[in-house]
Amino acid sequence: APFLARLHERSGGIAQVVADLLEELKAAAPLPRSGTAKAGQKRFTARDVDEADVPVRLAELVVGRLAALDEEPRRVVWAAAVLDESLSEDDLASVAGLPTGSIRAALMTALSEAVLHEPGPGRYGFRVPMAAAAVYHLIPGPVRRELHGRAAEALASRRPVPWARLAHQQKASGRTADWLESVENAAREAVEAGDYALAIGLLEGTLAHSDVRQPTRARLALMLAQSATRGLHSDKTLEVLRRVVDDRALPAATRGEVRIELGKLLLVVARGNEGRAELRAAVDELSNRPALSARAMSVLGVPYWPGSGPLADNLAWLQRAETAAAGSGDAALQVSVAATRAAVMVCVGDPDGWRCLEQLPRESDDPRILQHSAWGLCCAANAAIWLGEYARARELQAEGMKLYARSEVPFAEQVSRGTSLLLDMETGHWAGLATWARLYVAEAGEVLGATGEAMLVLGLLALAKGELDQVDTWLSGAGLSGDGSPVPRVAAASGGRIRLALAREDLTAAAREAAEAWARLQAASVWVWAAELAPWAVEATVRSGGLDTAQEMVDEFAAGIESRQAPAAAAALMWCRALLAAAHGKLLEAADYFRRARKCYQALPRPYEAALVAEAGGRCALRGGLETTTGLQELSAATHELEALGATWDAARVRAELRAHHSTQLPRPPGRPGYDERLSPREQEVAQLAGDGLSNREIAATLYLSPRTVEQHVARAMRKVGALSRHDLARKVRNGEPEG
Repeated sequence: APFLARLHERSGGIAQVVADLLEELKAAAPLPRSGTAKAGQKRFTARDVDEADVPVRLAELVVGRLAALDEEPRRVVWAAAVLDESLSEDDLASVAGLPTGSIRAALMTALSEAVLHEPGPGRYGFRVPMAAAAVYHLIPGPVRRELHGRAAEALASRRPVPWARLAHQQKASGRTADWLESVENAAREAVEAGDYALAIGLLEGTLAHSDVRQPTRARLALMLAQSATRGLHSDKTLEVLRRVVDDRALPAATRGEVRIELGKLLLVVARGNEGRAELRAAVDELSNRPALSARAMSVLGVPYWPGSGPLADNLAWLQRAETAAAGSGDAALQVSVAATRAAVMVCVGDPDGWRCLEQLPRESDDPRILQHSAWGLCCAANAAIWLGEYARARELQAEGMKLYARSEVPFAEQVSRGTSLLLDMETGHWAGLATWARLYVAEAGEVLGATGEAMLVLGLLALAKGELDQVDTWLSGAGLSGDGSPVPRVAAASGGRIRLALAREDLTAAAREAAEAWARLQAASVWVWAAELAPWAVEATVRSGGLDTAQEMVDEFAAGIESRQAPAAAAALMWCRALLAAAHGKLLEAADYFRRARKCYQALPRPYEAALVAEAGGRCALRGGLETTTGLQELSAATHELEALGATWDAARVRAELRAHHSTQLPRPPGRPGYDERLSPREQEVAQLAGDGLSNREIAATLYLSPRTVEQHVARAMRKVGALSRHDLARKVRNGEPEG
């Protein structure tokens, strides 16, 4: 969305300019083909539009029209290019340096030659804003510097002063001291207004210049670091902050404070090991500043990222932070550490965490205190989702958002969107969810690490719908890898990747993913986070022949969640025990465990998982042969529940099981059923899965058929409905064309 808005703005909405500008962008940075694009690969951004060359066609048009102008009209056009905004006649006269008597005739000439136009009454500028750049490069250097100087004088007289635009003009005119003062004023004004994107852009560009000296450099660096953890941030932000903390001329305390923000930013963008290293270095640099070091130690107390554990180490950091905060006398810092303590206790399933949350202040005249409490509540809301405490998660999120609003934090909505998407997926509110998640990913643009939860949601939804080619795309993103991303989120993504490998009958890949994911949880030693992973990891291990290893995993999981308040983990443990019982041939015992797991998931509620364990329980009952009626009822219930959610792939698999059982139990009339040119039920099923992107091999694994049989079904279905492709086949079946 920001890219499209900037594209329209810079092109003036002229179709030919849009087309030419897109060609310039593609030539400079080719994008991957849409069918092969992976999450996290290059996408165009608003910054790309700002940095793009002027299209040749537009540049030639501007040069030609400018060449036809005499000196005074040309100076008016130059003035418009230097200010690069719609201007009054007086503004143009002031910057162009023309006498009052000459400006009107010069402006009339520029308008009649279509070099400038009138976008509003008494305002003048370029029809295509990007044309200003083409004109700007044609202005002789000494004249350009002179024009910038007069533009700075004109802007400085405005009220309120447009500090950002003034800073640009002062820099271009060589007034370095004035430029730095205006940048600082502009950045401070932007931060106060919550426009962190503007603040970051100004500060990044300024700090990249070596002529920014102390103490100005220290102040601007700290402002950039604090803005980056609150608003938009990009790779460039990280590069600038890296250079700042490597500057040995910077005072140690300032360097340490900037390093805290850099460490937090690295954690946010899924580079956990680097982030924690920066935070530990900050603690050392701030040994004489206990209040500041407490901030770093508090973040080190969060066990959310790889390399953070074991949990005992995190709790030790928190204890140190609490001691330092208590000695500081800073009430806001004490609330900040208390909020971290409460969020950590909730995320590890400690029942005392809820009491700690209740003690966070909700009333204060200090907006910092409200912000720290809001942060603790929102973090606890996200943590509650991984525990399976969904009602509490919604309450905490709503309360946290209210506190953010009262403390006038403009980015509060951004804080909550990923949590809302995850909460809706877990609780079965799938209608429109994929659309909202894709919109969030698109809108995030250059925001590093902001879309991990949305990508997880998209990957798991794609898996449930059988869009297996999309699962890899979404679950392979940087925010879902094991190197630096949040451990519970990565565990859930690993569960999805294991399921995908199992669906493809790639037991080696499934077992490898299970082992790696389990090792990450062992390192973190927070076993409540195994809820989204454990059943799939155990299944992959069992199917790969590691029954003893699977037993050890289940025992470790059970011991890890003992005394923890984590209903999702308790349900997952029941599922795991059912898998072990089934692997040992104890089918009735397994069916009983599956039914108990189903009740747990229904109570949460987790309708998707409740349907999956109903399917598994039904299969066990049928395999045991002693509870056929119950097994069929469970499979039928699972089918209806999965279809209601939109889990088409899973529903097709359960229907195939039901059909296979009926075909072995019921006598068939002689000969084949006659469907003529109508699709048989099996052909409809195959057609739908083929249209969803599954290969013949994947459809065969889903429906328990041979790939050759699937190939024949697809061919017959395409012939019957006159489809030109597999996608066309699915569309025609959905639209009600010839079927059984």
